[in-house]
Amino acid sequence: MLVGIDVAKAELVVGTRPTAERWTVANDERGVRTLVERLLRDQPELIVLEATGGYELLLVAALAAAALPVVVVNPRQVRDFARATGQLAKTDRIDADVLALFAERVRPEVRPLKDETAHELDALLARRRQLLDMLQAERNRLGQVFGKGHQRVKKSLKAHITYLERELRIADNDVAAMIRESPVWREQDALLQSVPGVGPVMSRTLLADLPELGRLSRREIAKLVGIAPLSRDSGTLGGRRFIQGGRASVRAVLYMAALVATKRNVVIRAFYQRLVAAGKPKKLALVACMRNLLTILNMMVRTQQPWRIQASTAALQLA
Repeated sequence: MLVGIDVAKAELVVGTRPTAERWTVANDERGVRTLVERLLRDQPELIVLEATGGYELLLVAALAAAALPVVVVNPRQVRDFARATGQLAKTDRIDADVLALFAERVRPEVRPLKDETAHELDALLARRRQLLDMLQAERNRLGQVFGKGHQRVKKSLKAHITYLERELRIADNDVAAMIRESPVWREQDALLQSVPGVGPVMSRTLLADLPELGRLSRREIAKLVGIAPLSRDSGTLGGRRFIQGGRASVRAVLYMAALVATKRNVVIRAFYQRLVAAGKPKKLALVACMRNLLTILNMMVRTQQPWRIQASTAALQLA
């Protein structure tokens, strides 16, 4: 049996294949417990649900704790699948049926899920990103205020900037404390930061948002993050390769890490300079460096070996 679950704030709508059964439970402790008990009796091959901004966390945690095969998928991927099957209407019941059909036809791979501590770290990092965005916005506004007639506005902006900077320091301290409290994460954090160009933000984002690191092949991990080149060819036309989708939070910090690595990491710097010398656009060369840096990190986590120039060079040659 394949199961699709549409998650809303108040309820969970469940659809199945091939039996086409459907039922609804409340999205609370009691409802989730009832659903898990029923699924344990039915022993489905696969359970698919969408990421819904946090409403799915209670259910996912309960399903994972019960060792049920659950996959959280990108809503856009499921919506594209629904359109491809001719299903344009959208209701909770239809969505549950589409998710069950998606599970049956696509069979997404069951991957490691974040544990409770990783979810907490993920939330802290998300808050840190929000604070950075707000801080940058307020600084931009301060730079656009001119003249003596705006003193009160300037005062308000400066006070808010000071507050946001203090909150950002608190968020950084909270993240660092979480890493220090976990022996396993301390080791992984030290391992990742042994690579020139990888700092605390990059390392902790990988720990929170990419639990698959070290468990997938270099192609799979690059595709998961969204930095694998996708083809756009048709007939005799050969289009330019492009990147799309993936985990934006990981890709954003990986971009900055690769940018630093092109100056401080001898392996990545040599690779970047070779591409630029060959006439490749600098942005394309930087994306290739992102992919190579991720390949190195993936290999290091798999082998639990710290940064070494020779090993990293060999890994890229094998890639």
